[in-house]
Amino acid sequence: MATQNKASLPVIKRLPKYYRYLNNLAAEGRDKISSSELARMMGTTASQVRQDFNCFGGFGQQGIGYKVDVLLAEISKLLFGDGELLPTILIGAGRLGTAVSSFISRDTNGYRLLAVFDINPDLIGKEMAGVPIHALDELESFCAKNKPVVAVLCVPRQSATELSGELVRLGIQGFWNFSHYDMSVEYPDVTVENVHLGDSLMSLGYRLRNRDES
Repeated sequence: MATQNKASLPVIKRLPKYYRYLNNLAAEGRDKISSSELARMMGTTASQVRQDFNCFGGFGQQGIGYKVDVLLAEISKLLFGDGELLPTILIGAGRLGTAVSSFISRDTNGYRLLAVFDINPDLIGKEMAGVPIHALDELESFCAKNKPVVAVLCVPRQSATELSGELVRLGIQGFWNFSHYDMSVEYPDVTVENVHLGDSLMSLGYRLRNRDES
């Protein structure tokens, strides 16, 4: 099977959507699906579906289609590897951090939340999503001991710019970044997923205001 390195970022970003739809099909008891049907669900073309899967060696036979359980298992391997959870820390125990930590902890998504960090003394020692909240000045000693590889940033932009370099120095290899600071430009050797919730909301507004235009 081809490696992820040979797939473009747009293809990689479509994998979770394939995974989600295939999970639904498996729950409905579906055995097979064609590239055309999967394309309609994805909002793309059958050719694009086949091209996407060919990046990883292909999972079906032309004219026969794809077995849902096999395709789901193969995409699961691509997304989750051998099932080992990625050790993760979260910075920022505010409202956004609370929501994100709950999502990470309750969903089977390949991550294991180890701890949350914040500067608010009223929160230190409490728990969030079943893990302890530590003072930010404990970050270095915690990382040295527990070796997290992923950091989730739920802090303002200025705080993210101040923290990111330190986190990279402490061994963080990937960021799920909600800070409105596009880190991927500054740290090209670190894997970054920048999340801009406002972009999605503005896109919705545009589509609603312009849906009657040709």
